[in-house]
Amino acid sequence: MSALELGLPAPAPEAGLPQQVTIWEMAPRDGLQAEAQQISVDTKIDLVRRLAAAGMPVIEAGSFVRPDRVPPMAGSEDVLLGVRDVAARTPVLVPNAKGFERAVAAGAQEIAVFLSVTESFSSANLSVDRGTAEARAMEVVREARATGLPVRGYLSMVFGDPWEGPVATGEVVRLASEMVEWGVDELSLGDTIGVATPGLVKETLAALTAAGIPIDMLGLHMHDTYGQALANVYAGLQSGVRIFDASVAGVGGCPFAKSATGNLATEDLVWMLNGLGIKTGIDLTALLQISPWLSSALDRPITSRVAIAFLGEDAK
Repeated sequence: MSALELGLPAPAPEAGLPQQVTIWEMAPRDGLQAEAQQISVDTKIDLVRRLAAAGMPVIEAGSFVRPDRVPPMAGSEDVLLGVRDVAARTPVLVPNAKGFERAVAAGAQEIAVFLSVTESFSSANLSVDRGTAEARAMEVVREARATGLPVRGYLSMVFGDPWEGPVATGEVVRLASEMVEWGVDELSLGDTIGVATPGLVKETLAALTAAGIPIDMLGLHMHDTYGQALANVYAGLQSGVRIFDASVAGVGGCPFAKSATGNLATEDLVWMLNGLGIKTGIDLTALLQISPWLSSALDRPITSRVAIAFLGEDAK
């Protein structure tokens, strides 16, 4: 009999933590964009549908970037059109005004924009300096708001940069505050290379809320490169965060950042949240069926510790 059949993990709610959180599933976008093996549009659509059937409330369905720049994101129009009927939100990432036009033409109902806190990663990831990237993102946010589309903002390299080292919290606050002024609905704080630790997470969140950004606008996008992702999520929960990003089977990372491996596996996050008695609406058993299927399609091992524990040899 499996641990899930035995009712494990046993819920043990902790005072002061949120009773419910929202998980943004990143595998179809942030996960796939970093994988060497590309999969077909039909398989991407199947992935989104499987995730929605597992109860995932938000599934980032693709990215309207240049296909020659990020080949795994080719066909995002077709993916979005192919999942219009799923019972989940399906936001898409757009890098500029042209990407926004493509996304709207494909029927996007929700978008996200992306900025780096550091100059080095802005050049590596967006091929432009921060000032240009900020101007482009502001234009997209304002166009989206004018058409009534919700907008999420991503901030990468919030906790450390592989070229520049530690990141000044004041710079994170400055850029986050600008994006809030533009009109983003929420902000996802990215630990792009996985170097954050719980104290730094709490310190950064405290600085942002002290600057007037409500905690319910903030999400955490943690990488597990150094084994700190769940500890950092817990620090976020203690600070009142209710939005977390994760990727089923732990797929992905970032193709433009050195050492940026190790997306937090959705299964591991859901297991911990279940144990804390925090509701997600996600069926962990269904997720564990997606993991081996996706990993096989990508010809890569599962990195989720929960999936490995349950699947044993099938996880290899």
